[in-house]
Amino acid sequence: MLVVGLTGGIGSGKTAVSDRFAHYGTPVIDTDLLARELVEPGQPALDEIAAAFGLDCLDETGCLNRARLRERVFADADGRRRLEMILHPRIRALAKQRIARLAASYCLLVIPLLVETGMTDLVDRVLVVDAPEAEQLRRVMARDRTDEEQARRILAAQARREQRLALADEVVENSGDFAALDRQVSTLHQRYLTLACSR
Repeated sequence: MLVVGLTGGIGSGKTAVSDRFAHYGTPVIDTDLLARELVEPGQPALDEIAAAFGLDCLDETGCLNRARLRERVFADADGRRRLEMILHPRIRALAKQRIARLAASYCLLVIPLLVETGMTDLVDRVLVVDAPEAEQLRRVMARDRTDEEQARRILAAQARREQRLALADEVVENSGDFAALDRQVSTLHQRYLTLACSR
């Protein structure tokens, strides 16, 4: 099975793109959702996070307080690396398990931090969702109800746009309207079906 790694900076529109692939029946495995599974109450990763960052990273029900943890790790590079050491190996293992269960021509593996985590060995092709930085900031601030300073900190912690584009086999330009996005995804879907058949 062909595995397409979809990546892009925060606010670039990865979900809008992956939802359109899912509309065609393409299996989508989102590593952000895998990470959420891994930090549910009772999971070893959540216990490790609480031990590393303190119990105040949990809410009153024992669930992860994502906003508090996000503030902490994006202001502290060492803390971010510690969190990545806890989560990334588990995310990688779970992604491989989920891919192995699929029966399809191709699947989409959404890895927002593909460049940063070095998970390129899990994918056959890299699809980058690209948008101008100003548009990314606007979307993040609107979606997360955060200020520009926090949004810029998150962007600065990620790989540069040029780094992602250098890895890309294909690029979706997501600065236009939804009709333009639909056309690009339709073309790519056919391309990936053809590539999968020729393997």
